[in-house]
Amino acid sequence: MISKSKIIVRYAETDQMGIVHHSVYPIWFELARTDLAKQAGFPYSQMEKEGVMTPLVELHCKYRKPAHYEDELIVTATISKLSAVKVEFYYEVFHPGDDKPICTGTTVHALVSSKDFHIVNVKKDFPNIYFAMENMMDKKD
Repeated sequence: MISKSKIIVRYAETDQMGIVHHSVYPIWFELARTDLAKQAGFPYSQMEKEGVMTPLVELHCKYRKPAHYEDELIVTATISKLSAVKVEFYYEVFHPGDDKPICTGTTVHALVSSKDFHIVNVKKDFPNIYFAMENMMDKKD
């Protein structure tokens, strides 16, 4: 499953050079990741109510081309790797109609108990959450 989220670049997201500041892309990644969970029918709020949180432990971005004020962009998200204790999301940012992304990135998140923030084996202890994440994976054949 791949989510697609529409973004229109706001003035506040640009820098003095008139391009989107590098710090904005991770915010857009979060938007796309949240949309992915909602589209899969298992929003983050539900996962947290059931006792699992996903703190960020790693972030990577590769910037290929700039985006500018009022550009319309599409941010995609999918789960690229999943284990019992962590999940990796993969993102691409595109101008609509272009087949090459202007930015790609990944985030890695630990799977922890919302009670004590200790790592949990989600596959064993929260199989419904693991199954929902498994369904969010991009299953390329």
